[in-house]
Amino acid sequence: MSIWTRIADAIAALRAGEPLSAVFDYLRTPPDRSVAFTIAVIALGAKMAKADGQVTRNEVAAFRQVFHIPPDQESQAARLFNLARTDIAGFEAYAAKIAAMFNRDPGTLCDLMEGLFHIAVADGTYHAAEDAFLARVAEIFGFDERRFARIRAQFVPDTDRDPYDVLGVAEDAPLDEIRKSWRDQVRETHPDRMIARGVPEEAVRLAEKRLVAINRAWEQIAAARA
Repeated sequence: MSIWTRIADAIAALRAGEPLSAVFDYLRTPPDRSVAFTIAVIALGAKMAKADGQVTRNEVAAFRQVFHIPPDQESQAARLFNLARTDIAGFEAYAAKIAAMFNRDPGTLCDLMEGLFHIAVADGTYHAAEDAFLARVAEIFGFDERRFARIRAQFVPDTDRDPYDVLGVAEDAPLDEIRKSWRDQVRETHPDRMIARGVPEEAVRLAEKRLVAINRAWEQIAAARA
């Protein structure tokens, strides 16, 4: 059964009268975690689109770069997006449901945040309203300001990228500790690890920017310490 067929089943529940925020309650275990991840990106992406007031072609194209939607399932994805955009539930309620569904697993929630950033910057402009929206989602997900800034630096042009912040270590940390953090993050970015967290296989490409940033940060620190 394809991911979009399972999403169609979730939409059937919506047609039966369940609110979209309640659908997440049915999607807690594999293989439905990958469905939940996709629905979360669509739902929060739709709410984020309302934050800056418009949905652009570039944002739609950015979503398609992450999720390959079969032609016969495009109407399902569009229906879900529109339901999320018009649902009276606020984005904070969605974010709280998603955080609980993934048991506040920072790895999966980080993957999801990266998907939202990918969509936010697709039109070439990162709006203040989008930043406020994503900062609040990150807060609900349990991320501190430093972690949020680290994710934002991967996607938003002209953002300061302190290599120590990227690796999540102190500037005076021993090199061995920094190397361990770098290796741990590279390992967690491996496609097999991400799929095990419930990230759809086609969405794993989002980690490419993270891996580039992680490796660059290590190279900068190693060169400076040499």
